[in-house]
Amino acid sequence: MKLFRRPQLASWFPQLSYQVWLLAFGRLLSQVGSGFTLFYAPIFFVNQVGLSATSVGLGLGSASISGVVGRVFGGSLSDAAFGRKRTVLLSAGISAIAAVVLAATLNFPMFVLGNLLMGFGVGLYWPSTEAMVADMTGPEQRNEAFALNRLSDSLGLGVGVVLGGLLISTTGAYRLLFVVDGISFVVLFAVVYWAIVEPKHVTGKHALATGWRIALSDRQLLTYAVVNVLFTTYIVQTSSALPLFFSNFVVVSPTAPGFSSVIISALFTWHLLLAAISQLPIARALNRFSRCQALILSASLWGSGFACVWWTGVTSVAHLIWAALALTILAMATVTYMPAASSLVVDLAPESLRGVYLAANSQCWAIGYFIGPLLGGWAMDQSPPIARGYWLVLAMTIFGAIAILQVLNRMMNRIDILGQK
Repeated sequence: MKLFRRPQLASWFPQLSYQVWLLAFGRLLSQVGSGFTLFYAPIFFVNQVGLSATSVGLGLGSASISGVVGRVFGGSLSDAAFGRKRTVLLSAGISAIAAVVLAATLNFPMFVLGNLLMGFGVGLYWPSTEAMVADMTGPEQRNEAFALNRLSDSLGLGVGVVLGGLLISTTGAYRLLFVVDGISFVVLFAVVYWAIVEPKHVTGKHALATGWRIALSDRQLLTYAVVNVLFTTYIVQTSSALPLFFSNFVVVSPTAPGFSSVIISALFTWHLLLAAISQLPIARALNRFSRCQALILSASLWGSGFACVWWTGVTSVAHLIWAALALTILAMATVTYMPAASSLVVDLAPESLRGVYLAANSQCWAIGYFIGPLLGGWAMDQSPPIARGYWLVLAMTIFGAIAILQVLNRMMNRIDILGQK
């Protein structure tokens, strides 16, 4: 008797077009290259090129500025006759050039130029690739399709960070990291150029400014944007403020002000591993809920996770258990949010403006990643009562997020009813 049958095994995988799988594979390879430079770029440019830490911070920040511009053009070009595929190819080409510039950088102006190009290329990438995924799938498949691509991004970054660390430890050749990053973008270009056939989409007849004016006058999109900035602000706390909190404000014992670096590393490895494992199953489970209901569930999980973080800081027992529980819940909150958020934006968007709407969604990430580190950094610079209370305040904000999502759900239902009449 066979222990399992192939059809049962295949049923665990998303039933998606091979084009979606090929795009996910290309994204994974590209993110491997990005992972090579993710943590090591500041070390290289400060310790070996000789730039000051302030200069490196300014240079890296310049990528965020050009990224905002890139998202605007990425959304508009995706909706125009230029198309999603050509925009992804343009993004990969510009990003490859940026990696070459960074590999050759010897001074601050070259460093800024490389980061401006990289930010612009990445800005072009997100709305165009997500619009391409939306074109390749139906409404019932999008949760899993977006989850698959996010999983590819996460796995690629993780593999890249590990391989980059091995390369540095064995060769010390930091510039080679940027060469590998550039090659990964060339590979992405090749995969998209040769293997992806862009589905037909309704080409927008709007001028660049007109498409954005339509999107920014859409009350549903603007309502969603408010709550989406909250979600992205939550996400960045996990990587910015939470490690500092576990290190400095959890009183494990009278002589230990926080968890050791080994324990913190183990906790966040668990968080990332759980998110990767559960991404696809949760995306499939979310198909039984509306997009707003899935996001309400995510908000509830964020609140519960932040409450557990707060309790980790104030309790006198079982700190590690509470910390592990907090990161478990926050992993579930993240993977519940990711596919539902992108799918909701596609539902809101006219087909001819999917690129612009997804670019607006991507801008929410830019805002959240600007606000989040500032708030978290300020809180972690304060006294222990304020640093601990910060997580309780974050947990309370989810009631506002849930209220906004309920309003949005009513707005969408009302429009659906009117559209059926």
